[in-house]
Amino acid sequence: MPRVALNFEDGVTRFIECGANEVLVDAAYRARLNIPMDCRDGVCGTCKCKVEAGSFELGDYIEDALSDDERSQGFALSCQMRPSSDCVVSVPATSAMCKSGPAEFGASLLEVRPLSHTTLGFSVSLDDPDALGFLPGQYVQVSVPGMDTSRAYSFSSMVSDGRVDFLVRNIPGGLMSTYLSTKAKPGDRLTLKGPSGAFYLREMKRPALFLAGGTGLAPFLAMLEHLSERDEPLQTVRLIYGVTRDVDLVEVQRLEALRAKLPGFTYDVCISDPQSQAPLKGFVTDHFGAGDLNGGDCDVYLCGPPPMVEAVRRHFSTIGVTPAVFHYEKFNPAETVQ
Repeated sequence: MPRVALNFEDGVTRFIECGANEVLVDAAYRARLNIPMDCRDGVCGTCKCKVEAGSFELGDYIEDALSDDERSQGFALSCQMRPSSDCVVSVPATSAMCKSGPAEFGASLLEVRPLSHTTLGFSVSLDDPDALGFLPGQYVQVSVPGMDTSRAYSFSSMVSDGRVDFLVRNIPGGLMSTYLSTKAKPGDRLTLKGPSGAFYLREMKRPALFLAGGTGLAPFLAMLEHLSERDEPLQTVRLIYGVTRDVDLVEVQRLEALRAKLPGFTYDVCISDPQSQAPLKGFVTDHFGAGDLNGGDCDVYLCGPPPMVEAVRRHFSTIGVTPAVFHYEKFNPAETVQ
């Protein structure tokens, strides 16, 4: 049964399964997701959605509901769309409008790993691993045990044997940092709420450039792990991973292992500290130019703090090349304990 990820406008993603020859809107309603729909006959266009990835067949419809130009751009009518593979579909409505919202998943803490002075890693065991679906690059809200609050973290791995990993910036006084550093013990209960986010790996049709700043490396680890599990040719992927100091580098061994498994994948690390002993110093924008963007026929993914996103935008203008697609995720340090 094809599995379909429905991405709503508010960033929430829900996964449903489509039966043999079942149209998408019926599968959604069966899962109690009231996605937009009116006529059910391919006439009104109310159920128009964007298919980001996957294959499908379309039944009958009129051009007023779906033009040839829209069809060529990947749009479809959910009342006539029959998925023939796993798909990713953008729904032009919020999850609340569709009488849904983020799902909740129970988990137990497995371990906390001090990766550097500034970064922690932690792993959880999911109560129901098959129930949690996410697109590589997305995040969840993770509850802070003992506190009536949660923090958003990108998955830094795919689910394996019920386990999934995260990276955390170790902020002095931070709610999650304090818990992980001083109180956490295996077996502690956590709640994961989501998944969410429009920053996820799309179908790879062009070479890709990944740009990671600090713990912005996390979603790329999940993306690369996902690619390493697929039995198909890989477009070339280059990752530039930037941190402030040498001691801030983490998960380099994982990157090495992924490079060994993924033909066409390369990575570089750069350190902004001028006293660094690293071969590449400066910022990520110092280490890619027009040639790295393949004349614009390239997908760029960036996860880092807001100044990094703006610096990369300016760099595109400076070198005079605009990538075909630019996906980015901005993040800010979480608030500290009051």
